[in-house]
Amino acid sequence: MNIPCTPLLRTLALVLAAGTAAAQDSSVDFYGSLRLQAESVQPDRTQRVGDYSAWRDAYSRLGVRAQTTLAPGLSAYGQLELPVDAANLKLRDPYDQGDTARPEGQRLRLAYAGLRGRYGALSYGQQWLPYYNAIAAPVDLFSSYYSGFATYTTFRVADTLAYVSPEFQGWQFAYAYTGREGHERSTSRIADARRQYTLGYTYGETRLAAGLDDRGDAGYGRNRLYGLSASHRTGALYLAAKYETFDTGNTTPGGFASDGNRALNLLASYTAGRNTFKLMRAKVEGWGEHITHLGLDHQYTDSLKLFVEYYRETETAAITRPRGGLNDYDASLSGGSVLLAGLRWDF
Repeated sequence: MNIPCTPLLRTLALVLAAGTAAAQDSSVDFYGSLRLQAESVQPDRTQRVGDYSAWRDAYSRLGVRAQTTLAPGLSAYGQLELPVDAANLKLRDPYDQGDTARPEGQRLRLAYAGLRGRYGALSYGQQWLPYYNAIAAPVDLFSSYYSGFATYTTFRVADTLAYVSPEFQGWQFAYAYTGREGHERSTSRIADARRQYTLGYTYGETRLAAGLDDRGDAGYGRNRLYGLSASHRTGALYLAAKYETFDTGNTTPGGFASDGNRALNLLASYTAGRNTFKLMRAKVEGWGEHITHLGLDHQYTDSLKLFVEYYRETETAAITRPRGGLNDYDASLSGGSVLLAGLRWDF
């Protein structure tokens, strides 16, 4: 696999070099995570893909993160993370495996560098987007490949400049700008710039957030996604909710980004000892429709987690052919159900 030597990666290399030159004020952390599941899948319509059992990767990765102190109150940091599709034995994302326009698929999960100080954090590169962090992440807690599908937004995008403000009396603001080339290479495949704005408020164990994801012109003018989220933790119980709606020029009903499409997620999680029970119910119009997701995680050791999950969607969003991904999306499957068991080994 060839990784281009971009200015971003050179900057990350400098951060790593600084970490080795001033070890007392710096850190470099190499890590990995093997995440693999065995699944039994039953599409609702079997004319194109019949019932099957197979292995599937659940977002394995290898990476390195580093940070170093530049001055009192100012630090530099960076992270490089490679996706590993363990089920297909390839270095690529198990979902964005590539297509005709982008045959290489997603070969980097993360590749960014930034500065953090008293006025907030500024970073550039392929990184987690503010809208996902504020709106979708509170309900994205499952361990399998099928986590994260019950939202309209994109998680990580290249060529992104992001700013996160310091927290002031519980309030925090974030902004991100993604250039056209990075957005077109993302899973959105939109050849236009993208902008995101989020505002969050934290009070004790309660967090509220609002966000705007301006996805650029996808061929029908305005293309905006508005979102709200709320989460609260009390002891072993965690509760979260998310609401999203599209404001677009796409008036064709039934599509992914049709004007007025809405997503509503309700999630509950309870931890007892080494076991965590999870339940999510969602209605995501045009992308899965009625979704039920159940899960049980067992933290066998500090580095090894075992999980069992049941996933059900009434229209196609996540279910595809064995070990397939984004390019294998087939709406004619009309959803289906999945029963799976897997492991996560962090090292």
